[in-house]
Amino acid sequence: MSNNVKSLRNVKTLTSVAMLIALSAVGAVIKLFGTVALDSMPGYFAALYLGGWYGAIVISLGHIFTALTSGFPLGVAVHFYIAIQMAVYAYLFKFVYEKSNSFLAVIAGTLLNGPISTLLFVPLFGWGFFAGMCLPLTIGSFVNVLMAALVYKAIARIGGVQIDRKI
Repeated sequence: MSNNVKSLRNVKTLTSVAMLIALSAVGAVIKLFGTVALDSMPGYFAALYLGGWYGAIVISLGHIFTALTSGFPLGVAVHFYIAIQMAVYAYLFKFVYEKSNSFLAVIAGTLLNGPISTLLFVPLFGWGFFAGMCLPLTIGSFVNVLMAALVYKAIARIGGVQIDRKI
């Protein structure tokens, strides 16, 4: 592959990542329930379209944008921990999508970012936090993950899957 082709591929990938990060920032201000927002859809999509690592970057920044627009209600350190969790979930979403199918990937992404994520905070915030956040976070997670999978499938249907990697 020539240097010009590699350079063009890198510019296309960087541009795609930047646009998806910007969409995460927009989604961060569209709140579904309290602090639960549409920030992670671009990250899950990026994981499918560009790769797990790109998805991890986009989704973690999306969470930071949501935390920022919400005033970091759980504290800065906790929100950075959540951003790391979400990065792992985006990567795992891509993994499950590739190894099984979109239906199982949507279920896995929803469960990871919903009840499992909330359960990890029981030692810190207690069962009341779990009871109050589990359902809204699970619904929000489902909406974000499902939208990402649907958009990816629509792009795949018209022949645009991983177009940034092809010249």
